[in-house]
Amino acid sequence: MGSFDVVSQLDMQEVRNAVDQAAREVSTRYDFKDSGSQITLSEVEISLASSSEDRLNALRQVLEEKLVRRKVSLKTLSYGDVEEASGATVRQLAALQAGINSEKAKELNKFIKGLGIKGVQSQTQGDQVRVISKKRDDLQTVITKMKEADFELPLQFENFRD
Repeated sequence: MGSFDVVSQLDMQEVRNAVDQAAREVSTRYDFKDSGSQITLSEVEISLASSSEDRLNALRQVLEEKLVRRKVSLKTLSYGDVEEASGATVRQLAALQAGINSEKAKELNKFIKGLGIKGVQSQTQGDQVRVISKKRDDLQTVITKMKEADFELPLQFENFRD
């Protein structure tokens, strides 16, 4: 009986490094001079602030470039609305998504069952989904199909056992 776990994890060290690199680049770039642009990271979100909306878009682009270079999926970011802040500035929050909530777990289970592969079972275990099958090829097929589908969540496949 083979199995694997579907998880959605976030490497906070890589996120921290990407935010630090983006902040360093913003502080040295000429087009951000005197715009008051800044990027700050908290436990659960990244805050972007700048003098105008187009500077905020450029700031977001710098952050996304650094995240991609560090191999952090952009699906981990969930951007909020652009808000007016004090002193004629704008800000935007980007929530960091990690873990599979029960709603997404149901969606993943439904997708796996919808594949119609005989002998494949899936069950939710906390913030991960375990997929079980007797055949290794069936498990690999499920992984391939899940990689092709878009669940708006960065998925990793761990603990593959034969």
